[in-house]
Amino acid sequence: MRKLWGGRFAEGPDALTEQLNNSLVFDARLWRHDILGSIAHAEMLAECRILTKQESEKIVAGLQAILAEIDAGKLEIPEDAEDIHTAIEGLLFDRIGGVAGKLHTARSRNDQVATDIRLYLRDCCDTLVEHLIVLQGTLVSVADREMGVTLPGCTHLQHAQPVLLAHHMLAYFWMLDRDRERLQDCRGRLNRSPLGSGALAGTGFPINRELTANKLGFSGVLPNSMDGVADRDFAVEFLADAAIIAMHLSRFAEEIILWNTPEFRFVELHDSVTTGSSIMPQKKNPDVAELIRGKSGRVLGNLVTMLTVLKGLPLAYNKDLQEDKEPLFDTFDTLNLVIPAMNKMLSTALFNRDRMAEATRGDFSTATDLADLLVRHGFTFRDAHDAVGAIVQHCIATGTVLESLDEDALISAVPQLGSGAVAAIEVLKVTNSVASRTSQGGTAPTAVTQQLALARQRLEAQNRS
Repeated sequence: MRKLWGGRFAEGPDALTEQLNNSLVFDARLWRHDILGSIAHAEMLAECRILTKQESEKIVAGLQAILAEIDAGKLEIPEDAEDIHTAIEGLLFDRIGGVAGKLHTARSRNDQVATDIRLYLRDCCDTLVEHLIVLQGTLVSVADREMGVTLPGCTHLQHAQPVLLAHHMLAYFWMLDRDRERLQDCRGRLNRSPLGSGALAGTGFPINRELTANKLGFSGVLPNSMDGVADRDFAVEFLADAAIIAMHLSRFAEEIILWNTPEFRFVELHDSVTTGSSIMPQKKNPDVAELIRGKSGRVLGNLVTMLTVLKGLPLAYNKDLQEDKEPLFDTFDTLNLVIPAMNKMLSTALFNRDRMAEATRGDFSTATDLADLLVRHGFTFRDAHDAVGAIVQHCIATGTVLESLDEDALISAVPQLGSGAVAAIEVLKVTNSVASRTSQGGTAPTAVTQQLALARQRLEAQNRS
């Protein structure tokens, strides 16, 4: 296929250079965005009287036909093209003849590809936001269904204080809500048009950049042509947001993996999201969760790849920027797969309520409640901490648990309690411990009910927008 730049060369590049230089193998997926950008550009050229109306209409009709035929599977992108821009222009030349050569007036592949990527990432943001909202909805449903279920809340993977399972699920809801906000903010920043920046210095033709920006749904134009073609900070921002999403999903997946072990037995995963072993018949492996955890590495790596590509580039465009696409494509493909997979796994999971409750018995997770009670009886918190720590040490040494201590044992350990020992017995109960955490954002049923209502409001607002 004819190259877009061959006039200055006496001979073409050798096979190795062709292979290294070729980007069609991965940028072919930009075909739709490239065509839409070209249609807007051709229409603008006519409205600015750079092309005649007839020339523009012929180009636009040809591009629209190519788009429809590729979309319908009736036309294939030629494999011998250097990149998607060359491929589309070649198809257009075959269809309408020499007038196709006028399409590239007042633009460069530099501003063309920057436009294509922004259009592509805009769609990616929209798709991933939709996936996140669905997953958030599932988290709300699980929290609502499991409202009365308690389990050990952990720090350092050690039992710390009992919490509601609903509270635990909603923690991930709010993480994903910030992820959604970041993607939407990213979309707003990337939704500005570089088209018309040319190779780096703009163009001498009397173009109207605002017109093409409006036709393509951009909120405006980038004010500096060098910035328009040379920077990919919008791509870095997308990858950074994606890396945070992948990290959150990986943490959640790790907990599901732990909870699914025989040692925890907090959750039973559905057969549809697990696999077996080729040698051990009894195995039921949490492969979906493990792959969500594992695939986070490639998303984090793609962010580092993009930053590394950009960090040494002088202005303006450099061929290194060809390396921007594969990390972006791989990141979107990965999240487009794992977010729905997480939703499937969570929506079909069965939580073992009895086992979660059992795990809070005898785990000393209400020790802080006893310390708080001593504070109410005049102790400083530091003295209360020491006193309860001594009680816990005594229980461990004697093979007893906090919940089993009676009035006499408590008064013996802390004489200052006196008649308060009866109240101490009550605060050591897991249900009372959970119910006492009524502060805003706490794990008490009253607080979690308020939190759940707020989460529903957030979802409803997103579904309306």
